[in-house]
Amino acid sequence: MTIMLALQPQEEARLVALALAKGISADALVREALDRILAEAAAGARPQRTATGAALVAAMQSSPYKEISIEAVGSRLPVRNVEF
Repeated sequence: MTIMLALQPQEEARLVALALAKGISADALVREALDRILAEAAAGARPQRTATGAALVAAMQSSPYKEISIEAVGSRLPVRNVEF
């Protein structure tokens, strides 16, 4: 199968520069990347994620659903009287 991919000039330049730095052709560099993606998929590996709790809080705070609160509720739980 042949895949054609339109690249912006700056993307093409970066691809060629990376390939030259590795001493391989741009085609070989793209093939390496594709092989790595397919191997990870076959192994059931998930891509590395860089999401953090801070990113989650920022996403929740920017949500259009402002009626949903993410603040912790500070109420006391009922406690039974116990004698020791």
